[in-house]
Amino acid sequence: MRLKRMSTFKKTLLTVIIVTPMLAVTMWPNGSDADAKPHDTYKSLEIFSNVLSLIQKNYVESVDVTEVLQGAIKGMLTSLDPHSSYMKPDDFRELKLETKGSFTGIGIEITIRDSALTVVSPIEDTPGDRAGLKAGDKIVKIEGELTKDMTLMEAVKKMRGPKGTTVNISVYRDGWTDLEDYAIVRDVIPLLSVRHKILAPGYAYIRITNFQSKTSSDFQKALEEISGQGRISGLILDLRNNPGGLLSQSVKVSDVFIDEGVIVSTKGRIEDQNTTYEARSSWTKYEFPIVVLVNEGSASASEIVAGALQDHKRALVVGTQTFGKGSVQTIIPMSNGAGLRLTTARYYTPSGRSIQAKGIEPDILVEKITPPEKDEDKKSPSFLREIDLRHHIENGDEKKKVEEEKSEVNDTDINKTTKEKADEEAREIEEQLFQDNQLRTALMLLRGLNVYSDFKPAAAEAE
Repeated sequence: MRLKRMSTFKKTLLTVIIVTPMLAVTMWPNGSDADAKPHDTYKSLEIFSNVLSLIQKNYVESVDVTEVLQGAIKGMLTSLDPHSSYMKPDDFRELKLETKGSFTGIGIEITIRDSALTVVSPIEDTPGDRAGLKAGDKIVKIEGELTKDMTLMEAVKKMRGPKGTTVNISVYRDGWTDLEDYAIVRDVIPLLSVRHKILAPGYAYIRITNFQSKTSSDFQKALEEISGQGRISGLILDLRNNPGGLLSQSVKVSDVFIDEGVIVSTKGRIEDQNTTYEARSSWTKYEFPIVVLVNEGSASASEIVAGALQDHKRALVVGTQTFGKGSVQTIIPMSNGAGLRLTTARYYTPSGRSIQAKGIEPDILVEKITPPEKDEDKKSPSFLREIDLRHHIENGDEKKKVEEEKSEVNDTDINKTTKEKADEEAREIEEQLFQDNQLRTALMLLRGLNVYSDFKPAAAEAE
């Protein structure tokens, strides 16, 4: 992969998009402000010093100057945007742990939206997901404490804890009249980020729950395993409720299907934040059609993948508009062991679109619809068919069918177990398709694209 730097500034960078809270982060040793006005700065600092002095002398109780100053720094950063913040040394250590994809909590992606602590998406198969939390839920209380004035890191810290312990949260959801209380048992958030299956002969499904350090390699393995089972006629790449992860992994996943050109770029106020990530040609060519599923819980890294494939006309994006997290945060280590997280750039898709506060608009809008409950007792209308007629002619394959059934009786226990497993997987896929109208639509579109591609050459020959 070719990384084009737009400056000669030399430094070591670690660029990531963090899970809980989701952030595009660059580890950066230092920074400068070329537009700072010394006179205004010194005047403001003088006022600040006077206020601090008055607090020390006149406040009703003695104050801890360190805590007061840290509070002032927090306030200064939170006034900028929801993602800039000051991290105490222990919070900074938590962040470093988080970038490695190993942490204990309830497994939800959160942000500040309209001054409220909001769930971007629950991470699949985590305590938060199993408890029923959904994208858009407002977390009003954590352990009985209102979240209105909490920073993201404070909220994250309160919901983190040892495996097996319980955290109590109060949630409001659109349409509810009262808060709903959840008691969620913390657990280790699973590292497995890629799952795959065959939905129908030739049609593959790969789900990426978040972008971890091994996501791109696991994604390649999944494609190879699926390819080994036969020709791939189409792929559904499911990025719904994917809160983000490592930027490098989102670029590598996009690069699997893009041979050349820009995948994503970043632009900031200073030249050193301007970076362009380009695709590289690979030996393996995947030419099958792709549908990317997204929703309002798709953020950061998942938006980068969806935007890149969409702009390069390599995939149809289906679902609902994504979250719109398109800013980059630079992590600056402080001398006291703390960390300063500062928004320094925005992400842009290959065509130059900014993801920030807008997200990716799907090519085909498909809202999520809750399926009706199955009525097992309801019988389908009965129609007269050929087989119901007296003296109907046999199909001719009945003898072959009887022989096959006899052969099945002689199968070994291993083959029976394999068949039972296949039948169970088929039932699970059927149920998944019944429950998920967006997935059904994606599969239908892939089949339609293949029918069209098969029909088009025939039509050309006829002309």
